[in-house]
Amino acid sequence: MTLRAEAPPTARVRRFTRAVRWVHRTTALLMGVCVVTASFLYVPELAQLVGRRELVVRVHEWAGLALPVPVLAGLVSRAFRADLGHLNRFGPHDRRWLRAALRRDKRRESRPAAKFNAGQKIYASWIAGASLVMLGTGLLMWFTHLTPIMWRTSATFVHDWLALTIGVVLAGHIGMALGDPEARRGMRTGSVSRAWAEREHRLWRP
Repeated sequence: MTLRAEAPPTARVRRFTRAVRWVHRTTALLMGVCVVTASFLYVPELAQLVGRRELVVRVHEWAGLALPVPVLAGLVSRAFRADLGHLNRFGPHDRRWLRAALRRDKRRESRPAAKFNAGQKIYASWIAGASLVMLGTGLLMWFTHLTPIMWRTSATFVHDWLALTIGVVLAGHIGMALGDPEARRGMRTGSVSRAWAEREHRLWRP
């Protein structure tokens, strides 16, 4: 199945509303603050550059606490809720996409996708779950007087190693975005070319 072939190749279609783009940008900003401050807290070479470590700690903590806020605020938007619904549905075409990815089959006909491909769906689910775990373990580390020392030690271990994993996954996400200018344009302006939509998301009906 394809999008309407009669449309001129230069036509553009709406991909993301302003509310969806706001949620993405704000979440990305908060996540970036968390990653940068964590780097200055845990990498010795960077830690030496910071004179007010306590301030960095506070910025890191409050950015982490605020991380779920954009998503919760975005739930008032029907378009954002609809996109969450797309991300939460995994169909036969997604399994076909994953099989092709595992085989390193880069043919577009082997990787059918609707509005989001299977890789994007897995990433969204993983980063959402990881963020919740980071929030929970961070709270255990923050309110030290409320939990046993074993809980705090375990929370610190999970928080630190999951933070490293998130950094690697985010680097991969950014790398993928840098390799697709039209996808970035869609998140920046809200619209993409119809030709790109037909090529990369041929099951999508804008």
